Amino acid sequence: MAPSVVAFVLGAAVSLATSWVLVSRLERVGERLGLSEALLGIVAALAADAPEITASISALSQHQKAIGAGVVIGSNVFNLAALLGIGAIVAGFIGLHRKVVLLSGAVGLGVALVCLGAVEGVLTPAVSLGIAMALLVPYVVVLGLSPFTLSRIPLPSRPMRWIMSAVDEEELELEVAIRPVRGRPIDVFIAIVALIVVIAASVSMERGASTLGQHFHVADAVIGGVVLASVTSLPNAVAAVHLARLGRGAAAFSTALNSNSLNVIAGLLLPGVVLGLSAPSTSGGVTATWYVGLTVLTLVLAYVSTGLRRSAGWAIVAGYALFVAVLIGVS
Repeated sequence: MAPSVVAFVLGAAVSLATSWVLVSRLERVGERLGLSEALLGIVAALAADAPEITASISALSQHQKAIGAGVVIGSNVFNLAALLGIGAIVAGFIGLHRKVVLLSGAVGLGVALVCLGAVEGVLTPAVSLGIAMALLVPYVVVLGLSPFTLSRIPLPSRPMRWIMSAVDEEELELEVAIRPVRGRPIDVFIAIVALIVVIAASVSMERGASTLGQHFHVADAVIGGVVLASVTSLPNAVAAVHLARLGRGAAAFSTALNSNSLNVIAGLLLPGVVLGLSAPSTSGGVTATWYVGLTVLTLVLAYVSTGLRRSAGWAIVAGYALFVAVLIGVS
């Protein structure tokens, strides 16, 4: 048992520490390439998701499909509570533009629903991946286009003005939080090395957690959906609380939703096409349904109040606590 404890603790520590290096270096590379603030946010979210994505793929490759799905979907539920719920509690109020809530929320909720369909077996992994990509890719493309290029897209003028306004507002929310220095060639090398270390450490963490779960007879759904999910998401949570304390909590909103969408696509659906997903189960259904439900709750609270108040933050955190209790109860 001792080697498994060491593998889990050391793997988690190295993975989380190195993911910070990976995020910072990729942001610098993105700045050198001239990416917009919104695209920089997506790059940062993808890099910060490396531990949970790697842990999920590692579990799926070992035929521990309940753990693999649990890591991804459970971390998404945790992200909503930690990044937005705790962020709102710390800040007191996170002001948000309603158009950003609608634009980011439509994509985030759409991917969450696709995830639920895949977990419940209503959609195949391949179909789920196709739908999720059809939602995320246009959103990413729109965020990366210049206002001039965006205005030339052949859409009716009124929807186009709304989209351009929403993109501008999302840029405003992110620019106060993402201002990396201009990258150099060495940053590319450091990012590659950091990615290799994160992958190796995350695999070690997942294997250690799986072995410990078997030793103590803890259900795979709990190991993946609570233990690994929360540990791998800690860097995002710490960053969100830091931004909230500085009065920049709005930047965490799009980052949280984009991080969740990337988690589903890169950590669940894409490897699921190759390795397969677990058969529908009560614990899997609970986790995916809670992901959708907590996303809806967060979006409704954010839209109605033009932001997230402290009371909304407590409601989101309470929703996560209830999720943990229910998941343990059904596992």
